[in-house]
Amino acid sequence: MDSMVIQILTWVLHPKVWRFVGFASSIVGLLCYALSSSFNYLFGHWNLLKIFLYSIFSLIISIIILFANIWKHSTTHRLKAHAAFLVLTITSLYSFFFDKVVNGKPDAYSLMSCAAFSIMLLSLSRQIQCGFEIDLMYFFLGSLIVQLMKIKLELCILGVGFSYLIIFIRSVFSSINVVIYNQDPISLQVVVNSDSQQLASTDIRSSMAEQLSNCVNVLRQENSNLIDMLLEQLKEYLGDDSELTVSDPNFEAVLRPKENSNLMIDALPPETIENLHKIAKLMVSAGFEKYFSDVYISCRRGSLDESLSKLGFQKVSIEEVQNVSWGNFKQKIERWIKASNVAFKILFPTERRLCDRVFFGFSSAADLSFTGVCRESTLQLLNFADAIALGSRSPERLFRVLDVFETIRDLIPEFESMLGGLLQNEATTIWKRLGEAIRGIFMELENRIRHDSGREASPSGGLHAITRYVMNYLCIACESWQTLEQVFEENHGNLLKEYPKIEDRMHSSSALSVQMNWIMELLESNLEAKTKIYKDPALFYVFLMNNCMYMVHKTKDKILETILGDAVIQKYTAKIQQHRENYQRISWNKVLDILKLDSNGSMQPNEVAESMKQKLKSFNMLFDEICRVHSSWSVIDEQLKEEIRISIKKTLLPAYGNFIGRFRSVPELGKHADKYIKYEADNIEARIEGLFEGCNLSTGS
Repeated sequence: MDSMVIQILTWVLHPKVWRFVGFASSIVGLLCYALSSSFNYLFGHWNLLKIFLYSIFSLIISIIILFANIWKHSTTHRLKAHAAFLVLTITSLYSFFFDKVVNGKPDAYSLMSCAAFSIMLLSLSRQIQCGFEIDLMYFFLGSLIVQLMKIKLELCILGVGFSYLIIFIRSVFSSINVVIYNQDPISLQVVVNSDSQQLASTDIRSSMAEQLSNCVNVLRQENSNLIDMLLEQLKEYLGDDSELTVSDPNFEAVLRPKENSNLMIDALPPETIENLHKIAKLMVSAGFEKYFSDVYISCRRGSLDESLSKLGFQKVSIEEVQNVSWGNFKQKIERWIKASNVAFKILFPTERRLCDRVFFGFSSAADLSFTGVCRESTLQLLNFADAIALGSRSPERLFRVLDVFETIRDLIPEFESMLGGLLQNEATTIWKRLGEAIRGIFMELENRIRHDSGREASPSGGLHAITRYVMNYLCIACESWQTLEQVFEENHGNLLKEYPKIEDRMHSSSALSVQMNWIMELLESNLEAKTKIYKDPALFYVFLMNNCMYMVHKTKDKILETILGDAVIQKYTAKIQQHRENYQRISWNKVLDILKLDSNGSMQPNEVAESMKQKLKSFNMLFDEICRVHSSWSVIDEQLKEEIRISIKKTLLPAYGNFIGRFRSVPELGKHADKYIKYEADNIEARIEGLFEGCNLSTGS
């Protein structure tokens, strides 16, 4: 029963109720006065112009009454003085004309208008404190009593009773306020304050604040237990060795956002949430909505900061992020990713559900408080991502920046669904800035390739470090090919303008394929420039063979091959064949030229024998030199190495066999011919098998 009385009292004293009462009574009063005999006597019969003017006048008065509460903030005494003087003038004129009218008996409409105007002014006094509204109320109450006495003297009792009721209610406004009783945070008591309404308001807020403080302290104490419980639930995801990201299909299964956020809410003491809800209801009704919201936001914001701290994310400035060492850089990003995922998938939904329960029935207050709780943490998480976007463009940072890019991209929908669009533009801007950073990293990779002037090329013509670095880099990068395609697609038009010839040579013209092909062409150009360090032309063809073969092997990676297409593999395979032919032409054609038989029939037999001995001697010397030098060279691909050896055998062995057969048939050499022959055919083949054994490198690394 007490609770019902309290609810009724709270409702009756609510400012919005009296705003409506004042607005309604003004309409009734103006309408009744328009129909009264007093109006007709003063202004004559109605016509369209009078109806229009009176309607405008009535509308203005009603709107002023409806929004009169804005005057309560006014401290301009001059305005109040002018308003009071205007009211005095109007009431004096009304009184003058009314005295002329009341010679006859007033009608019911006049009585109703006076009663309505007095109620209207009672409502006005509830909303503002200008003073003249009370005088007006007394004026209309007095007019009502006089009119009733004109009709019949005994009716003055009715007028006096009605007037006393209005005046009594007005006095109640000055002395009654609703506060929270100290021993029961949900009950109310009436406090009489005859000295100062402001003092009563202060006492009310102080009492409410005490109960609110008790509840939020309980809530704050529970937060540590909740986050510890959550950390236990997520230990698989938060483990140091875990690399699970939001794009991983197992991510949702591990985090289970809905279940975990409900679990956290259910773990809170239900009486604490219920008490907070009741306090919120009372404080909002009493006009302390902002105060309650500020206290609640402060409490929950601190709890959210504590939760993120336990997840390993600390507030850092952009400068601190950019100056962090490489080892800590990777670790901080991993912590940021996990903290962001947990925040948006669990912590923020938990705060949303908690706000909805505490502010049940006050959706705007719930939205405002939730925004206040989560805004600062969201900004901190975004600032970290922004610092990454604005940081170094070192190619080694690519994979960490990709992780941040993907995390922001996958969380942007949460800004709309969870935060109602809060900071969505900022998140989108930072996400695009991360895309620009990724493109900038690839530009830096291009610059490294262009300006790599290293002279440390292998003396055996083996694989160059820049080839290994770039091709492995592209293979690893292409594991995130969908993300890179998205990044480069935004810049596709500029890519095609910058690299127009590449698209013409490719079956696929996707943005990523254009970018990858361009990097490989830069690498090829750099390698061709590095061949100048080799004095032996044959060796730089071996060098190009090795590096092009490595490029082909890496391009055949299933992801990179899909991106670049068969045309690129065919292109570099053809280059390998061309380099092999050039190597054989430069190295072995000289040997084959020595083995060519003279066709000059005019030579004497002794001259022929001497020429044959000289050719064989030159062959032995040149063959020995080539085998000695080329055996220290390296061909890293076993199949290519075998193909080169077979090709050399197919051309050299028949020519050498013919030469030796002709050498032995020279009569002048006779039985002494074998002492000049250093190599038999099997010896030649064995020496060829020893070619390119210098430094065999695996193509898989």
